Amino acid sequence: MSVHANAHAADELAIGCHLSVAQGYAAMGEVALSIGANTFSFFTRNPRGGNVRPLDVDDMRRLRMLMEANGFGRLVAHAPYTMNLCSKKEDVVVFARRAMAQDLERMEFLPGNYYNFHPGSHVGQGSDRGVELICDALNEVLFEGQATTVLLETMAGKGTEVGRTFEELAKILDGCVHDELLGVCLDTCHVWDGGYDVQGDLDGVLDEFDRVLGLERLKALHLNDSKNSLGAHKDRHERLGEGHIGLEAFARIVTDDRLRSLPMILETPNELEGYAREISLLRRLARGGEA
Repeated sequence: MSVHANAHAADELAIGCHLSVAQGYAAMGEVALSIGANTFSFFTRNPRGGNVRPLDVDDMRRLRMLMEANGFGRLVAHAPYTMNLCSKKEDVVVFARRAMAQDLERMEFLPGNYYNFHPGSHVGQGSDRGVELICDALNEVLFEGQATTVLLETMAGKGTEVGRTFEELAKILDGCVHDELLGVCLDTCHVWDGGYDVQGDLDGVLDEFDRVLGLERLKALHLNDSKNSLGAHKDRHERLGEGHIGLEAFARIVTDDRLRSLPMILETPNELEGYAREISLLRRLARGGEA
């Protein structure tokens, strides 16, 4: 049973937030419904380590049934932060490739969804070498016929991160054999901190994305305000409307025909109650209401 972005009502956005998988997959679906969400994100394994929960196919099946019954959009699973495909340490790269391969095998039990990851940090090797290592890893783990689309996340450019520019992401796509299995998740805080003005020139940013990558590659959004000014390269998320991007920018995003069909995931510094308020706010803005 595959879940598609158009499964939810055409006039309703697919909005959710990051949820904990600690109580299981179906439980995440129930929590999502309780806060007005119809998509969500979750870590495929411990975000700061390598541990992965035991595979529970029945639990995953229950989540799929719940999603089908409630018109969910696609899920945006998230790889652990420790997964660096372009580290200069061989053991780190070996772990990253093994973790991604295992995650993608497990995601086949939630077919038709997304697996999002940070491209990685080249740690002084240079961005070209970083891109090469990422491509090598993806060419090793992606397999023909897989039901999951792997998303490269746009990055803020702190330290030696790969993926700050659309051009770097394009180089990764160009170097992959199964590029049809790849897409991009645009994080509003990251691109803002990376120097793309989604506040003052959203059209220009999307036009640039289309020119370099093609808008058909844009599969999901992380909606986060930023604690930093444009081009700060720091990556510090803020609640919607409380940062430098501002609420008007998010109103434009949720009403833009190029974006409103994409799953939108909140990663703002909130608890569930705060996420429920932001989800309600975005739905109201999408209908042309006031903040």
